[in-house]
Amino acid sequence: MHKITFTLLAIGGINWLLWGLFEWEVGHWLGGMSSTPSKILYIVVGIAAIIEIAIHKSNCRHCNPSGQKAMPQSSNQGM
Repeated sequence: MHKITFTLLAIGGINWLLWGLFEWEVGHWLGGMSSTPSKILYIVVGIAAIIEIAIHKSNCRHCNPSGQKAMPQSSNQGM
């Protein structure tokens, strides 16, 4: 779930960059901001942001250092 929401947030961030630099947005590919496909895209990106905010602490090693998920150990530990 984290990879999906992160990808959607990256798309949203790139969209804001494009809008800020060129006043052009990803929704233009889908028929403009008021088209149904664009609205669906923006809703999905918004939902991804809410999900990522809700699950961020459990996935982030910096925000939850005591509850880190186990990292795979390398085979050359003794070197």
